[in-house]
Amino acid sequence: MTGLLFDLDGTLIDSVYQHVVAWRDALDDEGIDIPVWTIHRKIGMSGGLFARALLRETGVPLGPEVVARLAAGHQEAFARYAATVRPLPGTNDLLHHITELRVPWAIATSGRMATAGPTLGLLDIPEGTPIITRDLVARAKPDPHLFLAAAEALSVPIEDCIVVGDSVWDLLAARRARALGVGVLSGGYGREELERAGAFRVYEDPGDLLLHLDEIGIRDPD
Repeated sequence: MTGLLFDLDGTLIDSVYQHVVAWRDALDDEGIDIPVWTIHRKIGMSGGLFARALLRETGVPLGPEVVARLAAGHQEAFARYAATVRPLPGTNDLLHHITELRVPWAIATSGRMATAGPTLGLLDIPEGTPIITRDLVARAKPDPHLFLAAAEALSVPIEDCIVVGDSVWDLLAARRARALGVGVLSGGYGREELERAGAFRVYEDPGDLLLHLDEIGIRDPD
């Protein structure tokens, strides 16, 4: 049986750019100046990797207190933009369809529940669906822990799972977990970038994936 493991931001929810602006606000509060486009390239990383990437680009040392303030500032800023977040086209139709087909699925996000919780409420998620957040694992993407934990929660071997994500970090984590990776363009990464990171197929958004489920081996009953 195939299991589907979904990233959240940029994959099911149209929230990537709200996260980008929220990080910009948090960085501004710390006096750290970094181009907005470079923040986008880091969305989906774990917080620790995000901080190290900032250090490489700015030379500003980020101690634990600064990292903690950045995380809190991002969470507070994102809450201000949360009202503009929407499910991506076709998301709930896709989730309804695979649920009706009895395909096991889970959500695995680098966000913590404090940030992810309100956006999860925009989705029609059946009771008992595993939701794996950053709070529940030792390391986030591109480490494989989130997807390994999601597969374990489904009781499906990770080798029998397909990871659906919008960023290179999702697909690198999928490769490290030994799962097949499928990309969507709805987070702002290009098709070639996703394919180079390991995407077997790339679709526009969840609605496009729904139209092509047979290409990843998920079919309606004959």
